[in-house]
Amino acid sequence: MQGRVNRLFKKELGFESPQKCRAAPCEAELEIGQMPLTEPANKNLDAKPKDIEPIDYENVLIQKKAQIFSDPLRDMLLFPNEDFQIRILKRHGRTLSSTVPENARKEAHSLLVTECIRTYNSDWHLIHFKYEDYSGDFRQLPNKTPRPEKLPVHIFEVDEDVDKDEDTASLGSQKGGITKQGWLYKGNMNSAISVTMRSFKRRFFHLTQLGDGSYILNFYKDEKISKEPKGSIFLDSCMGVVQNNKIRRFAFELKMQDKSSYLLAAESDQEVEEWIGSLNKILQSTFEAAMQEKRNGESLEISDDELPGQGKSEHATSWESLHSDLTKSAREIETKKNEGRLKLFVLDADTQKLDFSGVEPDVKPFEEKFGKRFLVKCNDLSFNLQSCVAENEEGPTTNVEPFFVTLALFDIKNSRKISADFHVDLNHPSVRQMFSNSASIMNGGDGLATSQKNVNGIPESMLQYPKQGVFSVTCPHQDIFLVARVEKVLQGGITQCAEPYMKSSDSAKVAQKVLKNAKQACSRLGQYRMPFAWAARPVFKDNQGTLDKSARFSALYRQDSNKLSNEDLLKLLLDFRKPEKMSKLPVILGNLDVNIDNVASDFLSCVNSSYIPVKRFENGTKVTVTHEVEEFVPCIAKLSQPFTTYNNHFYVYPKHLKYDSQKSFAKARNIAVCIEFRDCDEEDSQPLKCIYGRPGSPVFTRHAFAMVLHHHQNPEFYDEIKVELPTQLHEKHHLLFTFYHVSCDSSSKGTTKKKETIESQVGYAWLPLLKDGRVVTNENQIPVSANLPVGYLSYQELGMGKHSGPEIKWVDGAKHIFKVATHLVSTIYTQDQHMDNFFQYCQKCDSGAQASGTELVKFLKSLHAMESHVMINFLPTILNQLFRVLARATQEDVAVNVTRVLVHIVSQCHEGLEHYLRSYIKFVFKTEPCNSSKCKTVHEELAKSMTVLLKTTADFLTCNKLLKYSWFFLEALIKSMAQHLIETSKLKLFRNQRFPASYQHTVETLVNLLMPHITQKYKDKPEEARNANHSLAVFIKRCFSLMDRGFVFKQINNYMKWFSPGNPKTLFELKFEFLGVICNHEHFIPLNLPMLFGKGRVQRYQDLQLDFTLADDFCKNHFLVGLLLREVGSALQEYRDVRQIAISVLKSLMIKHTFDDRYTAKSHQARIATLYLPLFGLLLENVQRVNVKDCSPFPMNQSSNKRRVTVQFTNREHHGDSAEARKHP
Repeated sequence: MQGRVNRLFKKELGFESPQKCRAAPCEAELEIGQMPLTEPANKNLDAKPKDIEPIDYENVLIQKKAQIFSDPLRDMLLFPNEDFQIRILKRHGRTLSSTVPENARKEAHSLLVTECIRTYNSDWHLIHFKYEDYSGDFRQLPNKTPRPEKLPVHIFEVDEDVDKDEDTASLGSQKGGITKQGWLYKGNMNSAISVTMRSFKRRFFHLTQLGDGSYILNFYKDEKISKEPKGSIFLDSCMGVVQNNKIRRFAFELKMQDKSSYLLAAESDQEVEEWIGSLNKILQSTFEAAMQEKRNGESLEISDDELPGQGKSEHATSWESLHSDLTKSAREIETKKNEGRLKLFVLDADTQKLDFSGVEPDVKPFEEKFGKRFLVKCNDLSFNLQSCVAENEEGPTTNVEPFFVTLALFDIKNSRKISADFHVDLNHPSVRQMFSNSASIMNGGDGLATSQKNVNGIPESMLQYPKQGVFSVTCPHQDIFLVARVEKVLQGGITQCAEPYMKSSDSAKVAQKVLKNAKQACSRLGQYRMPFAWAARPVFKDNQGTLDKSARFSALYRQDSNKLSNEDLLKLLLDFRKPEKMSKLPVILGNLDVNIDNVASDFLSCVNSSYIPVKRFENGTKVTVTHEVEEFVPCIAKLSQPFTTYNNHFYVYPKHLKYDSQKSFAKARNIAVCIEFRDCDEEDSQPLKCIYGRPGSPVFTRHAFAMVLHHHQNPEFYDEIKVELPTQLHEKHHLLFTFYHVSCDSSSKGTTKKKETIESQVGYAWLPLLKDGRVVTNENQIPVSANLPVGYLSYQELGMGKHSGPEIKWVDGAKHIFKVATHLVSTIYTQDQHMDNFFQYCQKCDSGAQASGTELVKFLKSLHAMESHVMINFLPTILNQLFRVLARATQEDVAVNVTRVLVHIVSQCHEGLEHYLRSYIKFVFKTEPCNSSKCKTVHEELAKSMTVLLKTTADFLTCNKLLKYSWFFLEALIKSMAQHLIETSKLKLFRNQRFPASYQHTVETLVNLLMPHITQKYKDKPEEARNANHSLAVFIKRCFSLMDRGFVFKQINNYMKWFSPGNPKTLFELKFEFLGVICNHEHFIPLNLPMLFGKGRVQRYQDLQLDFTLADDFCKNHFLVGLLLREVGSALQEYRDVRQIAISVLKSLMIKHTFDDRYTAKSHQARIATLYLPLFGLLLENVQRVNVKDCSPFPMNQSSNKRRVTVQFTNREHHGDSAEARKHP
């Protein structure tokens, strides 16, 4: 309270800066934004400020340990214990159980497969800084006080309806309070000036009551009290009023709580009595109110004789005796008055701006991401031929034969199939009974009851007849179609079988005939399919992924046996929106009812493409299980994402068989292809049960058949066979294709022997899965053999008609007459030879082979040719392996080349995929434990390699990329350092013992090498320079939590040495951005040690310089705040834009102190204020350089460029009216 009185009253007293007194009068008035015409004679703008060596922070803490621990605010001087820690977050996936098979880790032998599985099984490892929320800009502080929508209303005397009758000496306010006004003489009580008659000045005084009930005594130069007063005296700090006639007649004195006093004088004895009486009434009412509050709170009673009397001397004595009670009451009143008051910076416009420029992006762990997802629900497939299929003719009317639907997405814009097949069986249960027991085991069934088996905890029966599928499209657009292919049991030619469905007359007789033929076909050829019809419908209305829910499937078009391939289908879809062309296609009378809809966020009972249940799965006999259908995402980097789950699917597509020239078999027309996956070529080997079955068959089968074309010697196929690959592949794994001639003759004539011969083998083909250690993909042309000898995989042509391995009888002279395509969707195997070769060589070195640095460098360099999408897909696994090689490197060349590869990968990922790198650093990156003294660490080797790259002038491209993406490498250094300290238990050591001197030297070298790049490339490579500058600032800021803080101070000094006065604006921006980041450290206050370093007792003015002026000792002891204030002072000598940059950084920091909820107490704020006391002298020295336009948060009227702003800190009273007239023309 007394502080406020003193500040306001000093406005009337004569305090003036010596610098201001020496300044030329003309410098007091400046145009807005105008530079002064002259500079001080002793100011050299080109002189670089003297470098201040910071204190040895760690030693100071030891030396002043007693002073620090005895300080009641020692929390402001010390870093908190356990400032950071390692946090391990459980990896949570979408599925109920891990996607990695139980025995996968044991089965895996390949380094790549092992590391991929480790990646998908690992939890998240992150370094948690306890007070990280306080390490950003003031806008990012937790619990930041929002600006109130409506400020509290304060009532001033000019707002009150008061009777201004000048003849009335005392009037009552609307609140019933006391008011008085009149002329008095005010004495100057400045201790430096003796109080004489001349020091009294005549002023008009106005006594009034404020809105909170307290009283204020304002004084003016004249009776116009609507103007701003010359000064104010708050009477709630007044202890008593006594007469004092020693200096002047009719004088009286107001004694304040801080033992100061105000001397006033009236013009007559009557006026003195009136003023003293009014003031005493106010003081007594204030005292009574305080005592009443005290009685209410403490149940204390004060008798009437204890109240102060009205006499002058008795009054003074009584007030002095109750000094302690009044002090307490004054505090309570002050607390009450402070309720609802806002901190000054809350009203600043900058605190409410939504500026996210300095906000670090929100980093999340890796997760499975999908494109536009939608649900496909298959309801019904019905044709015009309907009948009851039951023998007793009791039952519903249904289709007269079974049909099978396969759905898939096609992108005609990019001419590709973009999803796996989704197989649906919409047949009525009575129709399914048409298959005989012998033929019902289709697609590799083993004849055993499968309803009791579980697949990933789900009864197999729940998965056998899916009707709902969830599709995903990464790049939705209008030219994506959902295509349905309809198949039926093999009977004959497509045209012949479709003819009854294309007529609308006499359907009952036709239906019975078709039913009879269908029953015979199902009993004989139930496991063979033939193509029948197709239909399509658009999926999206636009390119934003809006579903076209109103669209329906087109008519069912009859399949053309010569246009079955996906390529032919894509050509037909190009004309889909052309009615004139689609009308020429033959139509089968029927309807396919399929709905599409958006997928709800709380969707239940869903399994992924590997039949692993997704969370929120419900078991039950009546539950409809929804299957997720795999999307074939284009191999483009921007559409790729890091793999997070185990997936190992292999898709096989038989394409074409050219058998018209073969002479090995008499009959080979209705050709069926059986696909098997085997792991050896021995005589008794069995196919693996890893092929996904069709509806109605077991979930996994041993073989699958492609559809059959009647009477075609060169058949085409469109089937897709999905295989679950084993975790570890070897050279014996292969696909075996067996070709059969299927007899479609269903005549009852002939011998029993002929009837039993339904199929006969007409050839074999095989495709080894691995070639050069990688899975074979894309199209392959392979020969067909007439026999299958033991050890057929070992057959190898040697040339000149010779071969090795068993004798094989080739069909058609060993020509490559069978075309098959394969597609790998795996998160543990790669098609990229460069990545595969690198991991193979690393595995060779890990197994004990002599590692060659030259060979390793060769494989490292080859990684630059790695495909971008592969790099993204396997990002965590690749980076983990590279950091592992870096830490184990025995040669500098190896470490440098590892860093080069890292730079290349990071630069590739920054094409819109930077968030993946941030997720890796925060959640995945983890250094290997280092227990021996000889063991190398990632941070040591990486820092050394970075210094080598920054020195290398020849490889400027890599150097520029390193600068541009330096954040990744510097954050890796920080995380490696933090993990090293925790895992080796070095956090308990003194800071200067945590890291070896060699590493500190490397860090210092790194800072010194970065600086010339930053300060010299800011013109040619502005992005590189800015990124490197910001990343270096964040790195040094984080080092305060890990390293010797005195050493970190020195690195800041090393940084500052590269700047000097007169630099271009960009360099000033870089420098102050750096300082802003550093000063935003969460423990900025303890880093500045806000305590006294000088003598305990102040006896001379010089004793204040150590702690309260911007002297060298202050800058040394309070290094960061001293450095910032010095740089702001230097910037104030520059042009306007630079001044604004500097003031903005300082202002932001002070706003942050205001809103920091750790320092809300007055004692905290007062201690922080001591760090900024030199700011007053700094502003006074540069007052002519700080104009309203530079720093005012309020809008300015720009209507006149000639408007002048007068900056005045002198006492208008002290200089007299003539001085005021000169300064306010």
